[in-house]
Amino acid sequence: MASPSPGYSITLRVEAPSSFTATAELAAAVGATGASITALDVTESHHESIVVDVSCNTTDAAHGEQVRDALNALDGVTVKKLSDRTFLMHLGGKLEIVPKVALRNRDDLSRAYTPGVARVCLAIAENPEDARRLTVKRNTIAVVTDGSAVLGLGNIGPAAALPVMEGKAALFKQFANVDAWPVCLDTQDTEEIIMIVKALAPVYGGVNLEDIAAPRCFEIENRLREELDIPVFHDDQHGTAIVTLAALNNALRVVEKKIEDVRIVVSGVGAAGSAIIQLLKAQGAKNIVACDRKGAIHSGQNHTDPHRQWIAENTNQEAFSGSLHEAVSGADVFIGVSGPNILGEEQIASMADKSVVFAMANPDPEVDPVIAAKHAAVVATGRSDFPNQINNVLAFPGFFRGLLDAGVSDITPEMLVAAADAIAARVDDDELNASFIIPSVFDPHVAGDVAAAVAAAATNS
Repeated sequence: MASPSPGYSITLRVEAPSSFTATAELAAAVGATGASITALDVTESHHESIVVDVSCNTTDAAHGEQVRDALNALDGVTVKKLSDRTFLMHLGGKLEIVPKVALRNRDDLSRAYTPGVARVCLAIAENPEDARRLTVKRNTIAVVTDGSAVLGLGNIGPAAALPVMEGKAALFKQFANVDAWPVCLDTQDTEEIIMIVKALAPVYGGVNLEDIAAPRCFEIENRLREELDIPVFHDDQHGTAIVTLAALNNALRVVEKKIEDVRIVVSGVGAAGSAIIQLLKAQGAKNIVACDRKGAIHSGQNHTDPHRQWIAENTNQEAFSGSLHEAVSGADVFIGVSGPNILGEEQIASMADKSVVFAMANPDPEVDPVIAAKHAAVVATGRSDFPNQINNVLAFPGFFRGLLDAGVSDITPEMLVAAADAIAARVDDDELNASFIIPSVFDPHVAGDVAAAVAAAATNS
């Protein structure tokens, strides 16, 4: 059974006989199912009964039902309600609009709205650049998706993508005080998306593209960068690449290898994989083999997708043409941004001595991290319930904070590298070890360090 996760956290409201051992019996029953108890709260106490809220982490929805059945099986115990704590967090959405100014009287209203606001409107009409100084544009970005490639869930559409975009906006605010708003578009036509985002652009100081399927995402990003005067950042590409490079730099320090010497296998050549490969090459990686579902990409192939063609021409110089399993054999580094359970213990065991495994598919990684850790020196995932979480939240809030502070529209490779270096540097030499190659997403200094590094790189470019 997989490990219990906060993503499947539940609370059961339980009525039980009043006794000194009641809560201990409830805890034992939950523990026997393999769930992990996080809280026991007595909410009501009567002469003959008590009501207890039992909170625990489970592995999936079916496991939650097992916990309920186990409690109901106890003598005199009744589960009155089972609540999914993840769904409770999302009730009514995760965002709200809060005014920054007080509206206490008619004077306040006259300045915030009519008639005073007309003067500000005319000032912007005369000098459009003042919109950055006098409106929300100064600190607001659009989180744009078409719902075509959401997490590992695939093409689930804009409405189903909205909880992810809300979460993204909440992270922007929490970690870098950047105001962000979800823009979920009910179209997957490239030209329509470009047109709509351009039409929305006057409100925003930047655009964060999110969960748009490859290869359309490449054209959308490139076109918007060319045609808008605000920064456009595709987090699935560049955010992932930044954090991956930061983690890899530190992992290679742990295993005492250099990026220019190691053999790197990348599984997945979509948005994330392509960007990771480009950034690794920019940092000096010389031996990269990229694999899709059919196996290694090599120069003997012809691809209609220009990004795959670039990978074919700029990686795998030995023209290796085997499968992913064959490619992994003898490799120093495996980076997975593809799908779940595509590698087993045999493949990890076949890698080079002191190997590094980044199994980053979410929610289920390319290989079980516990199994990978039997053979690899350093293992990282995209999950929060294992060591070394490679999470884009380390990059995108601070990256946009730096862009907004610098007032620039272009995003350069130097900025991406600077952000990666800033993240990696948050792990001190005396802290660095195989289970700690990347700072915690809750490190309060990460976003500020990344913002400063990006702003400095923008100034120097």
